[in-house]
Amino acid sequence: MKPTVKVLTAAISFALVLSVPLWAALQEKTAGKPAPASARTAARPGTAEMDRLKFYLGEWDYTETYPNGGKNTGVYTSKLGPGGNSLINSFHSQGPVGDSEGLLVMTWDASERAYKMYVFANDFPGALVETGQFEGDTLVYRSEIPMEGANVKLRNSTRLTGPRTLVSEQFVAMKDAPEKLLVHVEAKKK
Repeated sequence: MKPTVKVLTAAISFALVLSVPLWAALQEKTAGKPAPASARTAARPGTAEMDRLKFYLGEWDYTETYPNGGKNTGVYTSKLGPGGNSLINSFHSQGPVGDSEGLLVMTWDASERAYKMYVFANDFPGALVETGQFEGDTLVYRSEIPMEGANVKLRNSTRLTGPRTLVSEQFVAMKDAPEKLLVHVEAKKK
């Protein structure tokens, strides 16, 4: 048996040594030529949808304005998650309305053909899960939360208002009542 193991080890080593120049040559040929966008999109479902979220990338200063006149200010930072398959947004705001911090993770769910956003915050345990779509140039997320025997409906809409500015608004509705503005956010990219 010993000669067989030695022969096998030698054959594997020899194959590895021969494959290194081939691997290096392939890397050199493809290094300057990225695959066409259509090939990358076809290779990885959700790539085009995640590309639409890249307007979030970077660091932003923002102001939250509440219907009662309260204003908080904060900073959020957005970056791509592993493999570009998600967008991770961390935020923190302070002011007379209170201290709020959290994490948003957005991704494309191919089976639902919709965006999913997972919201983690210091205001509540667990995660709020929202489902979204672009409506024109506005990204709209919706969710429902069971609360006190009724469903609370949430709607968040975000749109670019300029090259480095965006507006996001969160609305709330109890049962079948009309929506009410919960918070208006204006953000400027640093």
